[in-house]
Amino acid sequence: MLTDYLSCLLPGRSSDSGDSVDADRNPVLLVSGVAGSILHSKSKKFGSFETRVWVRLLLAEHEFKKKLWSIYNPKTGYTEALDDSTEIVVPQDDYGLYAIDILDPSMMIKCIRLTGVYHFHDMIHMLVKCGYKKGTTLFGFGYDFRQSNRIDKAMNDLKEKLTAAYKASGGRKVDIISHSMGGLLIKCFISLYSDVFSKYVNKWITIATPFQGAPGCINDSLLTGVQFVDGFESNFFVSRWTMHQLLVECPSIYEMLPNTDFKWEKQPEILVWRKKSKDGNTVVKLERYDASTSVTLFEEALKSNELNLHGKTVPLPFNLSILDWAASTRKILNDAQLPKGIPLYNIYGTSFDTPFDVSYGSEASPIEDLTNVCHTMPQYSFVDGDGTVPAESAMADNCEAVERVGVQAGHRGLLQDEKVFELIKKWLGVSNKTKVHSRTSRVMDLYAGQ
Repeated sequence: MLTDYLSCLLPGRSSDSGDSVDADRNPVLLVSGVAGSILHSKSKKFGSFETRVWVRLLLAEHEFKKKLWSIYNPKTGYTEALDDSTEIVVPQDDYGLYAIDILDPSMMIKCIRLTGVYHFHDMIHMLVKCGYKKGTTLFGFGYDFRQSNRIDKAMNDLKEKLTAAYKASGGRKVDIISHSMGGLLIKCFISLYSDVFSKYVNKWITIATPFQGAPGCINDSLLTGVQFVDGFESNFFVSRWTMHQLLVECPSIYEMLPNTDFKWEKQPEILVWRKKSKDGNTVVKLERYDASTSVTLFEEALKSNELNLHGKTVPLPFNLSILDWAASTRKILNDAQLPKGIPLYNIYGTSFDTPFDVSYGSEASPIEDLTNVCHTMPQYSFVDGDGTVPAESAMADNCEAVERVGVQAGHRGLLQDEKVFELIKKWLGVSNKTKVHSRTSRVMDLYAGQ
């Protein structure tokens, strides 16, 4: 009871110290997915001052709009903050683990233990109990998830992290555990830096990766946005539309559109009930858009999309430059070949209704102007999966996996699932140690990220 109380009052970095350490461990690198890393806004003028802009519940909407709304630069391939006095950075505390542990590490969230933001926290704790030591055999890799999965900075940062983990562990190869979009980042790295991957990686465990896209969720995210937190907490979080205005400028989102080259059991579709005039009469027609024709819908629906920031209007139509970039990324993903001798283990979620087709309007209430699609609540048809990624997509890694195992858990819940933990321990060849002490690595953190 007392330790729980003190952990609320002293909200320092992750608390597992790894006192019970086993030296006979390959280093593990945990790689997060989309929206799975803390992001800070850093002043270009006062470089030491940083503010957490993702994830946060207190002042979430205000800080998100002010610091994180962005626009894509086709000359560089990077998505850049509209506030040109700041830059977005990922905190590197705790050997990269802080950024992917508890995504809102504020005092309030720790006291109420809002599980939705406890990201890799339970897995980190499990690995420490198994004898892994932070900075020697346990590391984290968070990244700016707005950017492309193949952007130079992410690739170079991953190369540096693999090298650091290899050296810190005394020259032992790294076991990678990736979640969600993090698996796409790893696959891009394999395709672009196969020699580096072969040199530093021992095995790869991937969880809930949308290898062929996440049709229902991504199609709808580009049209109406996404709500990351449901229920009462959503009143304190970033709104669906505010999130949309960021996602429409993020290459990473376009890179998770359904793969047009993949042989789906059924092609994913977007359906729109349209009201049109024909020969002076009003007719209602159901229009269908598959993965190859949906661009025409995106263009028309988002042609008037814009945001207002500091009194300035910024047009945000469907971005064809990003789409071209994403098409090149898809080719890189399709062509990636896992180097020989490096085993892959694939965990995917099952038994959850997962959006696949998405529909707007109805026969009784059709849509006349396609720009209204963006302000219409979607209806879904569902397939089996983890609630976000269809099992069909997550299983299709296009590699010779040693094992593919379906686990009955949701997309984020897979990171806290005991069956997943048992699989990971089996594949890593480890078991729990008998005793782990807990301490806080920082005495007080009243100001960081508030």
